[in-house]
Amino acid sequence: MIELENNTDINIDIKKLEVIKNNLTSKDIELIFVENEQMRKINKEHRNIDKATDVLSFPLEFDLPNMPLGSIIISTDFISEKASEYNHSFEDEMKLLFIHGILHLLGFDHEVDNGEHRQKEEELIKKYNLPDSLIVRNS
Repeated sequence: MIELENNTDINIDIKKLEVIKNNLTSKDIELIFVENEQMRKINKEHRNIDKATDVLSFPLEFDLPNMPLGSIIISTDFISEKASEYNHSFEDEMKLLFIHGILHLLGFDHEVDNGEHRQKEEELIKKYNLPDSLIVRNS
């Protein structure tokens, strides 16, 4: 199950995100949507980076039965901006960022791995027939 917290005025449908989640993990996930200003504050507080970002993931430190996998925070401002920039839908961009975030929760980390995170993203992007803009902009 995805526990949704939407702190924006945008109507969010997470049915297709549930499908992606269920194919990757049986654990629950908290999914939070925010606007850039709130994302900037969260990024500064947790990463000491004073700017908004597209997606942040916070895995739980303990893997206990019935505990959620962690939390994903996504900026709807970034979704809108990148969807427009790369000429695809809001929903597709939301899925791309969700995939990126959930892979972090599952232990992938593009900042320190040898391309495994990017490779898994590519696999999922193809599986769900999503635009490859995330691959292009992270290359």
